[in-house]
Amino acid sequence: MRNSDSTPSTVEMAIELGLSREEYAYICRKLERKPNFAELGIFSAMYSEHCSYKSSKRYFKRFPTTGKRVLQGPGENAGILDLGDGWAVAFKMESHNHPSYIEPYQGAATGVGGILRDIFTMGARPIANMDALFFGSPEDAKTHSLVRGVVKGIGDYGNCVGVPTVAGQTLFHPCYTANPLVNAFTLGIVKTEQILKGIAKGKDNIVMYVGSKTGRDGVHGATMASKEFSSEGELERPAVQVGDPFTEKLLLEATLEVAEQNLVVGIQDMGAAGLTSSSFEMAHRGASGLELNLDAIPQRETAMSAYELLLSESQERMLLVAEPKNLEKLKAIYDKWDLHAEVIGKVTEGSRVKMFSKGELVVDLPIELVVEPPMPERPQAAPSDLKQRWFLERNRMLATPLETKVLSLLKSLNFADVSPIIHQYDSMVGNRTLATVLDDASVLRLREIKSKNIRLALATDCNPRVCWLWPQEGGRRAVAEAALNVALRGAEPIGITDCLNFGSPENTEVMWQFAECVEGISQTCDFLKVPVISGNVSFYNETDGKPIYPTPMIGMVGVIEDNLPLPLSYCFSTELELGLIGPLVGGLGGSLFASEFFGRDCGQPEETDLTIVDRMIKWCQVIRRKKMTLALHDAADGGLLAACLEMAFRSPHECTGISLEIPHEADVDSFLFGETIPRVIAAYEPVERVDLEATSSRGGLKFHPIGSVNDSGRLKIFQGSAVVLDLAMKDIRSRWEQKYKVFF
Repeated sequence: MRNSDSTPSTVEMAIELGLSREEYAYICRKLERKPNFAELGIFSAMYSEHCSYKSSKRYFKRFPTTGKRVLQGPGENAGILDLGDGWAVAFKMESHNHPSYIEPYQGAATGVGGILRDIFTMGARPIANMDALFFGSPEDAKTHSLVRGVVKGIGDYGNCVGVPTVAGQTLFHPCYTANPLVNAFTLGIVKTEQILKGIAKGKDNIVMYVGSKTGRDGVHGATMASKEFSSEGELERPAVQVGDPFTEKLLLEATLEVAEQNLVVGIQDMGAAGLTSSSFEMAHRGASGLELNLDAIPQRETAMSAYELLLSESQERMLLVAEPKNLEKLKAIYDKWDLHAEVIGKVTEGSRVKMFSKGELVVDLPIELVVEPPMPERPQAAPSDLKQRWFLERNRMLATPLETKVLSLLKSLNFADVSPIIHQYDSMVGNRTLATVLDDASVLRLREIKSKNIRLALATDCNPRVCWLWPQEGGRRAVAEAALNVALRGAEPIGITDCLNFGSPENTEVMWQFAECVEGISQTCDFLKVPVISGNVSFYNETDGKPIYPTPMIGMVGVIEDNLPLPLSYCFSTELELGLIGPLVGGLGGSLFASEFFGRDCGQPEETDLTIVDRMIKWCQVIRRKKMTLALHDAADGGLLAACLEMAFRSPHECTGISLEIPHEADVDSFLFGETIPRVIAAYEPVERVDLEATSSRGGLKFHPIGSVNDSGRLKIFQGSAVVLDLAMKDIRSRWEQKYKVFF
């Protein structure tokens, strides 16, 4: 029998909706009554991990969140950094993991739609998207359809709205087979005087519903995202939203027009938990109450209950608060853009939200109780097999011929040309993109700032192998590598957003991983003076009790404040020398090579030296100002050999060859395949060598000549005078180019 909105709740109902017995008892005690069914739905959504961050919030105190550029830190729809001249940049990253497994196309598309709304809700015009995609084993029957669906969903939505997808990361690993990750990032620009916030205040100000009509799609999406999958259970398709990018474009333009005319007090996207989260969160920020008439909500389905109206996650909808005098102007703007704009309530004094349906008071709740659930003390424990994970059978590696080892790296799906994915996206719409994901970071021009030349560099980064083997180092390395990537394009790192993807917080090892990753992120941000200005936590990424690897994804933004040319990232000639700046050898623990060679992730990763990272970031600035003719690329996944090959494969010369010389004092495997951060490859004109070496030395960095670029069309590796490897570049490139093509 279907429950009515006013049906008194029971503990069994609460458990079915995802609340614990203890939480239900707490709610009843604080209310001094049992919540009705509609109210229980509110608590179930707002107490979910997805909305409340109840298991993670206490750890965020460790993040540095302030700085000279920070105009808005965590706690709003997006963070904002000052660019000067009255302009700022807003950005954030969100997850849409569970919906993308259930319905890959719509799950990914609505993930893009949601993060776009988080940005233009702040009054900012979105100008760039990035994504971070993690898929399972390609041998799994569903992986191919997941890749195609997710990529098409991201591409179609972003392309239709007219926001380019300019950068990202794609990785395959068996741990994501039944739980892929789809993380979406959007960046926008905003005049500082037009920044909007998600706040409800001012007694008798009107509350308006704008955008699309409400349907039953997405009901309990937040709750579904806050529990693990079971291979035996039914997939919750009704909990996945359905997006319409064309309506999103209309909503975007209408909202920016409203911001420009300064017509609203506050505005927020109806994202996770729909009307419930937007109304309670806006009221909480404004220290006000609300009264809402649910019958006034535009509906596209008949006989919708208050419960469904409150928890629907239908897309392209927003809640705004305005002074009554601006009502007609607001309605005229939204009517012009063919969108619904209806008054559904008012702001009140006090600290309660009251909602009416069919003349009946169906919701009457204290705001604090809804938005501040009890925070459980989740126990932590390091995995008992951690030292076993760190074991690396070095003797076996030493006894294996170099060609066998190189071929084991080349077969990896994670050493591959990502162009087949990138070509599904429009990366150039808007005419701002100067460099894309094929470089270490993408770069965008900003035409709006007239007083100075401003360009922005964007990058995403995370290495789940390292995070699983040593979570704190994984957190450190994610920030350090993202900062290095934007620096290699000439930018100063100025801020990050994060998307922290983990298994169940009820698992003691998962909570240990989470706390350690947060500590590593914080250490690097503190050292580099890069604030965390926004973010997202996605727990319960596991199936049948098997969690994914800890995946704390970092979205990094850097600023370039000059008009100097951007450094190249590929071999621009066949008459170049190659140099390595940074440590001569890298750590093999947690490396892509070790994983491919042994068929498992193993070894203790080497700790990132943040002093060297900071020196390298500053060195990149010095090199740009010297206007040297060179290309730069970091040696990360796959190590030095993979980085050199990538630089050669992007060369405009088909006959490009690479000769590498292993220094006599270097361990071969650590030199070619090690992944210590930071190691940077420079391809330069021979006449630049002396200056490059001197500049590196003055910057406190070591410079090592390691070989050359030529027109032989071959990969040759020398040890002393002996050739220890000789392979045709076209054969290696063919493997590199073909891997992702099987998905499209």
